[in-house]
Amino acid sequence: MKNFQQVVPITAAVPRQATGLHLIGDLYGCLCDSRLMLDAAHLEAFCKARVADAGLTSVGSLFHSFGEGGGVTGVVVLAESHLSIHTWPEAGYVTLDVYVCNYSTNNRPKAQKLFDDIQAAFSPSDPHLHRVERA
Repeated sequence: MKNFQQVVPITAAVPRQATGLHLIGDLYGCLCDSRLMLDAAHLEAFCKARVADAGLTSVGSLFHSFGEGGGVTGVVVLAESHLSIHTWPEAGYVTLDVYVCNYSTNNRPKAQKLFDDIQAAFSPSDPHLHRVERA
């Protein structure tokens, strides 16, 4: 005869510890250093430096260029979650995504600094910004 352990379901009464903040930007009319839009290595180094400046922890990254005149797509995986960015130089358009978890500390101010610093570098004339509290 097998021994079975009783499974106790987790109920909504258990407080959630892994709340998070998701900052999303559609950046239109970007007037910036063209290397940020076109050069994967440059954009990766820039993003990783901004991550460090914000006090967040990079655990890996991958950036890809779509060739001559094409954009760049990239992600920095953070111990706290992620940063993703995608550029369309032909349209002056960038999508920016910063998500952080707040499991052991409140990372919201760090996420906001990271998002603001990157957005400022692209200097969009028409930013569409969204803030999502995740729980």
